[in-house]
Amino acid sequence: MPPRFARPVIAAVAAFALSGAVAGCAASSGSGAGGSGSEGRLVVVATTTVFADMVANVGGDRVSVTSLVPKNADVHTFEPRPGRHEGRRLGPAAGDERPGLDDWLEKTMANAAPEGTPVLKLAVNLPGLELLPGESEGTQNPHLFLDVTYARAYADRIAASLKQADPAHAADYDAGAAAYGQKLDALDAWVRAQIEAVPEANRKIVTFHDAFPYYAREYGITIVGVAVEAPGQDPSAAQMAALIDAIKSAGVRAVFSEAQFPSKLADQLAAEAGVKVVSNLYSDALGDPPVTSYEALIRWDTERLVEALR
Repeated sequence: MPPRFARPVIAAVAAFALSGAVAGCAASSGSGAGGSGSEGRLVVVATTTVFADMVANVGGDRVSVTSLVPKNADVHTFEPRPGRHEGRRLGPAAGDERPGLDDWLEKTMANAAPEGTPVLKLAVNLPGLELLPGESEGTQNPHLFLDVTYARAYADRIAASLKQADPAHAADYDAGAAAYGQKLDALDAWVRAQIEAVPEANRKIVTFHDAFPYYAREYGITIVGVAVEAPGQDPSAAQMAALIDAIKSAGVRAVFSEAQFPSKLADQLAAEAGVKVVSNLYSDALGDPPVTSYEALIRWDTERLVEALR
């Protein structure tokens, strides 16, 4: 079964010294917690590099954005430590609610952020949202943003929060959201064209953990199974045997894993099933060049998938 995560994804954007529901930002004059050197820009802290990139694209020069979780890190198991910069940096904050992804955000906010710091929960009550199940009854999978159509909705929500925080520059945020939206629309169309080039019978995959169900649902890929229930939980011998049988029975051509996870398990699974292994996908965090933006992440993963499945 795909891994299940504990509650709805908290993609939050919060702002320095701003009270209210804006989840996102407050103008800084260049002094104060989280505002040094921002020169009047809105200061935003995101939980992940993916969300930080989205905010930067929408806000442009009007925002100063940082990510709590660094590139190439595992968002699921990240733990801000007292005394480190992750805690001190919280004047604003950003996350993606659906524990299992960044459920540590609320505790971090309580410990380090100024009282009243607003948080934007990107996936909560998102228009048109159809959640997929999580690891236990009543929970949902957190990786909505790997469906580019949902990322497009995130961008609009980010813009609305930035405008609420900084209404004087609302036109700038509208323009940023419109330009970024056009890029995401083009990205979505590109992904569909790439997947369409793969024979339908080949569009079956096994992944290391359940990061790609929204991507798969939107773009016509079948996930036959996942290797681990959640990062850090290796499967039993019986589970491995059942998954190998499923791979052979379904005619799966490749096992996919992400760059931030050890490749040993995926390598073993692929070897025993007699299929290819691709161990350099990205999901919750950006990486080194060329995977330095959300758009680049989606293009990179799609290219790896298509190459392995053709």
